[in-house]
Amino acid sequence: MGETIQAQDWPNLSKYQEQNVALKPPAAGQQRIVFMGDSITEFWSATNSEYFSGKPYINRGISGQTTPQMLIRFRADVIALQPAAVLILAGINDIAGNTGPTTLDRIENNIISMVELAQANQIKVILCSVLPAFDFPWKPNQNPAEKVMELNQLLKKYADANGIIYLDYFSAMVDESNGLKAAYSGDGVHPNKLGYQVMAPLAEKAIAQVLAMKH
Repeated sequence: MGETIQAQDWPNLSKYQEQNVALKPPAAGQQRIVFMGDSITEFWSATNSEYFSGKPYINRGISGQTTPQMLIRFRADVIALQPAAVLILAGINDIAGNTGPTTLDRIENNIISMVELAQANQIKVILCSVLPAFDFPWKPNQNPAEKVMELNQLLKKYADANGIIYLDYFSAMVDESNGLKAAYSGDGVHPNKLGYQVMAPLAEKAIAQVLAMKH
């Protein structure tokens, strides 16, 4: 059954549809921030909910998603919410092949398309590094570590060339085998509470920076 629904709503636009409709426009002077991503973003609200409480932060992560799925829902789940800025954290599920085989170029292209959509709508962008991963529990022996590092180099190069803030979670969370530090994760891919507590101040710093930038 799940497969059928997935085929009918491949980008899962229905997941946040009701919440998006119920969300009022930002109050005058309020700087709304949307967190766009996959499970690493979605689970942040559940694992470390105090980070989001009382702030104009909106979590629009969907577990398992790849960049083409996010690109399709970017207008509904980001632009329509009228944020001042968006954090884009994407790419690990593409590397895992969740929606079929892909290349680092295609992943980068989808992320660039999201960035350009945001910019065309006067939304400032924070481009996040992909988190380290040595192996995928649900798809072992893919050797993702090298691809993650290569994708991050592409993203950083693009961000630097275009005056975009690059939020480097990777360096703060990587271990000596280029995986996610065991203390920060239960499965080597998803941060635990401690992992999110490492990410939070890095995100805060980037948000403060981006809000201070002129368009």
